[in-house]
Amino acid sequence: MTREVRAVDAAEPESVYRALREALAGGGPAVVPREAWAATDEAGHGRGERVAQNVALVIETSGSTGRPKRVALSADALLASAAASAGAMGGQGQWVLALPAHYVAGAQVLVRSLAAQTEPLYYGVGHFDAERFAALAAEATNDLRYTSLVPVQLARLVDAAEGGSRAVEAALRRFDGILVGGQALTPALRERAERVGARILSTYGSSETAGGCVYDGVPIGTTTVREVDGLLEIAGPTLAEGYLGDAERTHAAFHEADGVRWYRTGDLGGVVDGRVTVFGRADNVIISGGEKILLDRVEQLVRAVAGLEHAVVVAAEDAEWGQVPVVVAVLDESAVAEGEDLLRRVRARVAEGAGRAAAPARIAVVAELPALSSGKPDRVAAARMAAAAGDEEA
Repeated sequence: MTREVRAVDAAEPESVYRALREALAGGGPAVVPREAWAATDEAGHGRGERVAQNVALVIETSGSTGRPKRVALSADALLASAAASAGAMGGQGQWVLALPAHYVAGAQVLVRSLAAQTEPLYYGVGHFDAERFAALAAEATNDLRYTSLVPVQLARLVDAAEGGSRAVEAALRRFDGILVGGQALTPALRERAERVGARILSTYGSSETAGGCVYDGVPIGTTTVREVDGLLEIAGPTLAEGYLGDAERTHAAFHEADGVRWYRTGDLGGVVDGRVTVFGRADNVIISGGEKILLDRVEQLVRAVAGLEHAVVVAAEDAEWGQVPVVVAVLDESAVAEGEDLLRRVRARVAEGAGRAAAPARIAVVAELPALSSGKPDRVAAARMAAAAGDEEA
């Protein structure tokens, strides 16, 4: 059996919420929350397309580095994820949606709300503002209150709280749990957030796992994570059905072993005593002077340097070494004044933590870091900026 597919404007999360309620109940079409909305979406895009009856949500993503994909998630997978999350967080509650509804983390806030039979609060579209978020958080009335953020949003809230905003500090303290995912949460930012009273859970997962399935390094629910040849694989009831219209990619990402279905994440990592550590993307590795460099690790070290907490590290072509890491960052006046001294400090920090070959070649200063609507860095755009800055210096 199959069901229809319905595109819904992600800029209207209330509409996505209602459509998901119908889809999860089994009577409505599968929902495709779409970011780039046009009038033709309502009238024609996807019309006639059908998916398996168990598919309730399709997440379309271009990603920050890879080619587009359409991830099909069943109602069972979505609800299993919501149940596992509630179990890990201490119960079901009311959610504040501050993430785009066309990303899995945002859609899952709506699914968790439906599972809890609570009405979510919607931040809506526009630039993320700490005071606006705090005012919305104050409207939450349930005994248990949650939200899901990306690190850049959390950083803005923490900056405001540390800057003296009692409303923002009260908002952070008001939540019984704040999920932070989408990219690595630095220890420094977590420490600052907890110092102002925030209850943080760092999450790991993807659209293929119906969102976060590992909280603070521990798999939630009945999720299982293992390491195979240095790469992480995940099994459990939250796995996606696969990629719509891409059987080859589905076969490459999902496989069965000893009667268990596994998802190959493409992430480097390890599992020790049940605790998961993620090192970075296997496809975010460069060879510089014959040595393998993990750019995610370099970025972690760079972000530990004062003034570079939100920097992005990308690869750049180099005539001598082949490829080299380059830092792309917005710098304040004091950091700009440091000039070469800042670069020397960065190189020393990275060399100590990841080896001399990993030390960034330069810092490309930009007016604003490019970001996807999810809040994640747009690494493709950042790499173009780094290349352009290098051409100007040359």
